[in-house]
Amino acid sequence: MRKTMKIQLLGFILILCGAFSTVNGQELAIKNNLLYDLSATPNLGLEMRLAKKWTLDISGGINPFSFNDNRKWKHWLAQGEARYWFCEAFYGHFMGLHIGGTEYNISRINWPWPKLEKEYRYEGWAVMTGISYGYSWVLGKRWNMEATLGIGYYHADYKKYDCATCGDYKGKEKSNFVAPTRIGVNIIYMLK
Repeated sequence: MRKTMKIQLLGFILILCGAFSTVNGQELAIKNNLLYDLSATPNLGLEMRLAKKWTLDISGGINPFSFNDNRKWKHWLAQGEARYWFCEAFYGHFMGLHIGGTEYNISRINWPWPKLEKEYRYEGWAVMTGISYGYSWVLGKRWNMEATLGIGYYHADYKKYDCATCGDYKGKEKSNFVAPTRIGVNIIYMLK
């Protein structure tokens, strides 16, 4: 399942890259989510105008790090979001509909959704879909700042292990839940 999901995600990204290559500069923005950076997840996003009030946002991040005492939140994630802007694209209030996926290896972290316990290591994948609301402020000729928050549905499939570094396989679990699916404070550079 993971290999199929990766191939589909790669195909989706390649199609989007082709769409982005035909966009002129006034309709394309590059962004970085500062909240992801604070969680040690380097990330990058692209957003392109589709119409006067519609944009398509594609973002992704990766956290390859392990920390002290084998604490880790290793993962990659990718999301796509169609946005409707109430005034005009890249300025003011917007609503979004997004989908995404992630693959992860988590240990020694208390995680609220799904309830993951600190004593175990979890390895698996999840897909999500949700709605979001946000606002974008113009800071200058080429710079914007944006805040966004989304909520939605997750399906997670993971393996549970007895301890963080080794241990016995405890079984495979699935979880379906409603939780935040998108959160961001983005710094945006407009290509012109």
